[in-house]
Amino acid sequence: MPEKLRTDEVVVVDHGQAPFFSFRYSSTEVSVADGKTRVKSRQARLEDGKLTSEAFEGELDRSAYDQAVGEAQRHFWTLSPFLPFRD
Repeated sequence: MPEKLRTDEVVVVDHGQAPFFSFRYSSTEVSVADGKTRVKSRQARLEDGKLTSEAFEGELDRSAYDQAVGEAQRHFWTLSPFLPFRD
C-alpha cells in the first residue's frame, strides 16, 4: 500500500533539469518625516530552487528626499510626451 504524505512535510522533487518556476519581487519606499528621509527596501526571489529574502531600512538627511523627488519629476517630464494621457 502506498505511503500517505503528511500535509506538514516539504517534498522536494528533482526533475534532473533547471527549475520550471522562478520569480523576483522588490519594493522600495521613500518617505519624509521629522526632517529625515526614511528608506525601506525589500526583495524576495526564487531562483534555482533557492528562496532568498532581504530587507533594508535606513534614514538620511531631508535633502536626499528632495533630490530623489526632483529627479523623479525630471524623468516623468522627459517621458510624458510618450504617455497616452498627454492631452
